Amino acid sequence: MKIVAAVAGVLLLGAAQALMAAGFYLTEVGTPGSLGTAGVANPTNNRGAESVWTNPAGMTGIDRRTVDGGMTLALPKIEFSPSVATKGGSDGGNAGVIAPIPGTFYVHPLGEKWRIGFSLSAPLGGGLDYGDSFAGRYSVSKVQIMGAALSSALAYRVNDRFSIGGGASFIYTTLEQDIALNQGPLPDGKISIDDADDFGVQGYFGLTWQMTERVLLGAVYRTEFDTKLKGDVEVQNLLTAFNPTGSVKLDWTNPQWLDLGLRFRAREDLHLMLSGGWQEWSEYSTNLLTVTTSGPASGVAVIDRQWDDTWYLGGAIAKRFGDSALFTMGIKYDSSPVDDANRTFDLPFDETWTISASYVRAGKGKIDYAIGGSLLYSGDADIDQTSQGVRVVGDFDSNWILFLGGTLRYRF
Repeated sequence: MKIVAAVAGVLLLGAAQALMAAGFYLTEVGTPGSLGTAGVANPTNNRGAESVWTNPAGMTGIDRRTVDGGMTLALPKIEFSPSVATKGGSDGGNAGVIAPIPGTFYVHPLGEKWRIGFSLSAPLGGGLDYGDSFAGRYSVSKVQIMGAALSSALAYRVNDRFSIGGGASFIYTTLEQDIALNQGPLPDGKISIDDADDFGVQGYFGLTWQMTERVLLGAVYRTEFDTKLKGDVEVQNLLTAFNPTGSVKLDWTNPQWLDLGLRFRAREDLHLMLSGGWQEWSEYSTNLLTVTTSGPASGVAVIDRQWDDTWYLGGAIAKRFGDSALFTMGIKYDSSPVDDANRTFDLPFDETWTISASYVRAGKGKIDYAIGGSLLYSGDADIDQTSQGVRVVGDFDSNWILFLGGTLRYRF
């Protein structure tokens, strides 16, 4: 039964770290106003149907039934370079996992003042696969966490200059993870968390204020919401006649989030945008992990990863060419939620820079189309981590994600 206790202990120390993969919300939802401006245009978006998610008050700027639909591909290149690995192992190669990110948004006018909208998007998630021989395998060898959100919102135009809106996102989150089990001089075992999932509800509220003929202010607040993932635990290659199974429950709080934005019309064909925001990732720092195995061993742990609140600041431009073409470009800086001493392999992000651009073409009739991309770079992300008595030190010499997307817009 000591082996069973060891399995529970490894999960308590290692599995909770995977929750970091839920880190950073995704602000690039695939449309030109988000993907093509590094998310800078989100708080002041009152032009596209994605405003149902980015700022519900912005829906009052849409006078016809409008649907935006598209797909974004996340193409990561995340490569670790170890300088110390006390039990050997590979560098993991490119651990990034290519992921499709769908987005569909619909806004429906209800008279002169009211708007209702619906959306299906993926506002959080990420995945890494280092392989079973990775130097840091005793922390994590594979992890994937995804969140899909069905959202609905209402907006009301108070007057010609001021609008408010609010809604709720119903978010379904799933987690899968593999961790190697250190068995000394014997071959590694493996612990897997499978089919861990949960539903959560996040409220969000927004306003837009046309301060002058040229200046629009936007603000969005998203509430925190709790996630309680429940799934199965499976152990493989344990060098004993008994390979325990069991269940795992991971509880954490996704942080509240505040965005502020400003859009300035410099000319009829040129808009300048600024935005900044804050996310309370210190609230997410403390998690509760419960492990139950097929034996007398189980455990409960409260784990503090010492995360800090984050902030971001960005700027963007939108330039129109003629009556049918629009070009956008944006740049954004996000602070790191974690110091080097506390960083882990499941979310190897440092402070992050994002640059982006998009091209929008108004088609004939009721259909527009757009293409865009964002390049997210997250620094060297130094790591010095000891798990199951094995120390690994190094940094990431490639640590970026390219987002490429396309969108169609139909106005009824």
